[in-house]
Amino acid sequence: MLGAYAFTAYRTLDDGRAPVAELAILTPERTRADTAAGVHRGAVIGEETNRARDRVADAATRSGEQAWPMPLPTDLRASLDSPVADIANTGERMGGALVAGLFLREFVPDGVPWAHLDIAGPAYHEGAPHGYTPAGGTGAAVRTLVRLAEDAAEGRVR
Repeated sequence: MLGAYAFTAYRTLDDGRAPVAELAILTPERTRADTAAGVHRGAVIGEETNRARDRVADAATRSGEQAWPMPLPTDLRASLDSPVADIANTGERMGGALVAGLFLREFVPDGVPWAHLDIAGPAYHEGAPHGYTPAGGTGAAVRTLVRLAEDAAEGRVR
């Protein structure tokens, strides 16, 4: 649904920056964040003082989805060092989702607000339906992303 939507009226902020620069869907293996966050909650990973991370987590709460704001632990960054490449695409195994956030941070220009949504855990539900969550594919974070689009349309994203 969002992939077909054109953000033409909200393409840039007053200072020329895009409020939503890119939305990428990655399909990694299940990570320890799945276990830590629980099967019903996705992780929103970003700098501890990251307004984008907090904005996404707030949008999740307001849309009825559970999201857990998590930091980017800088001590795990060294696990992405590589003897043969500029950066490895995998690092500390037990920090999967957090290391993925550190990896993605390497490609975000300074000053660009961003957050990494790790929704591998709640994307597929094997238990009984509950609330808005069906059995099977859940559409995790779709309501959060729609809420963020609504916030942008109403001028609340800056």
